[in-house]
Amino acid sequence: MLKAAIHCHSTYSDGEFTLVELRELFMGVGYHLVCMTDHAEWFDEDKVRAYAEECEKLSDERFRFIAGLEFECERRMHILGYGVTSLVDSTAPQAVFSHIENQGGVSVIAHPGDSMFEWIETFDTLPTGIETWNSKYDGPHAPRPRTFRLLNRLQQRKPEMRAFYGQDLHWRKQYRELHNLIGSESTSSTSILEALRAGSYHGLSEQTELPSSGLLSDSALSNYERVSDQYMRKQKMFKRVKKMSGALGRNLPAPVKAHLRKILS
Repeated sequence: MLKAAIHCHSTYSDGEFTLVELRELFMGVGYHLVCMTDHAEWFDEDKVRAYAEECEKLSDERFRFIAGLEFECERRMHILGYGVTSLVDSTAPQAVFSHIENQGGVSVIAHPGDSMFEWIETFDTLPTGIETWNSKYDGPHAPRPRTFRLLNRLQQRKPEMRAFYGQDLHWRKQYRELHNLIGSESTSSTSILEALRAGSYHGLSEQTELPSSGLLSDSALSNYERVSDQYMRKQKMFKRVKKMSGALGRNLPAPVKAHLRKILS
């Protein structure tokens, strides 16, 4: 099994790490590969070519970057194109799914907001999967169960849809414990993308193991609901404190903000 981080950003878009730093960081803790998804709107043809070339240059038999893009679509829906570095001139989600799949990539709806669920269920063309746990948006402790339920409803029409588990890594001090173990005989991009499409992987965070099918027991969903709701309440509290501080014309000192994040996470 290959240890992988998926949904990561670099200084090619809005991440704080260079690709060289990401290689050193992840190799140092036993990762075999990272699937990159820098934001497509930061690129033109020359820059995206340089990005793909650097990902390839920094890849070898010990560690591999798989270059990809994150596309912003209508209603601010974000779609991950794992293994795709070709730009697209459409912001229609279903057209972007098709573009990614036609290029041999893996299309995934990233961190869908609750308000998007009903819209997603109207799509005739569906992606390879949905990001059912994004540790940046959903928090480090648990996924949102309603995202799994959305996936399960869509699987009634497309049973091969997968659950994806992404870090959405941007910042140096960001939580990085959510990873994937991929069953692939090699670290070639082709083999990794085939394994993702086939569901030959599972997500791991500390002691939590999550299947690529996204099929969870009622007890697991109930537990995640409790933990997720608690985390979201704390995040709302932190945002209110921050907003109140701004309204009073004062910025919270950095140590205070860091302490609040710690106790509210």
